[in-house]
Amino acid sequence: MCRLFGMHAGKPPVRATFWLLTAPDSLAKQSRREADGFGIGTFAPDGTPEIDKAPVAAYEDLEYARDARELESTTFVAHVRYASTGGNTPENTHPFEQDNRLFAHNGVVEDLEKLNDRLRQLEVYHLVQGDTDSERVFALITAAARVNGGDVTAAIASTLTWIASNLRLYAVNIILTTATELWAVRYPDTHPLYVLQENPQDPPQEKRTDRISVHSDEVRAGKRPAVLVATEKMDSNPNWRLLDSGELLHVDGNLNAQRHFPLPQHPEHLLTLADLDPAAAASQHPLKTG
Repeated sequence: MCRLFGMHAGKPPVRATFWLLTAPDSLAKQSRREADGFGIGTFAPDGTPEIDKAPVAAYEDLEYARDARELESTTFVAHVRYASTGGNTPENTHPFEQDNRLFAHNGVVEDLEKLNDRLRQLEVYHLVQGDTDSERVFALITAAARVNGGDVTAAIASTLTWIASNLRLYAVNIILTTATELWAVRYPDTHPLYVLQENPQDPPQEKRTDRISVHSDEVRAGKRPAVLVATEKMDSNPNWRLLDSGELLHVDGNLNAQRHFPLPQHPEHLLTLADLDPAAAASQHPLKTG
């Protein structure tokens, strides 16, 4: 399954070092797959989105995947892709940018022709540059935010409610960021997504999953609080919390976190792993635990 990571460090910006492939052997042997792309999204001091990504399989460019990236931002979103829809191209590599927002997704949404029709009706189909379900879900959120005056929380809620009622889906775990805010959704409970509200009293530890690692001296030294979201618990901190199924988490510029539950309890057309085609099923390989 794709790896997601998001961090909001409040203000002003913090410097962080990222590695996007930290266990190239163990997980690959378990899943018999290599990653299909890597990306990190940040924001410049003026709020302009900046994306560093490459549509490469891990076995094709291990050096790129392992290289450290020194980045500075208030919010961060990182993604390691296992392709379910679309080939290894820049257009299909997360995160995506629309209307000065960044977006990454883990899961599968089907009935793309129906989704395309919806995007055309809302006059935002031109925002889609690639083949992925992820970018189309993002465009639908962007359309809703344009109509409702920029309320991203409401846009995410209405979009995912429509998807849950009208499309076949396996999972829609998402992270969406602006220069000052972060949103995360886990829906339904197919894949895990954890949140940690880190404070200066927490013991310093490097944040690491099977694929993504991040180190920030400012956060780690207890100088700055931060909110982190990830597909896996990234250290032994006992305060990691699994988002509930259907939970929409919003973190504002002051690191205030609000939980919302606007989505239907169960999607109307929920898919199982057995319902997916072989490529999509392989991309959704569950995390190995224990």
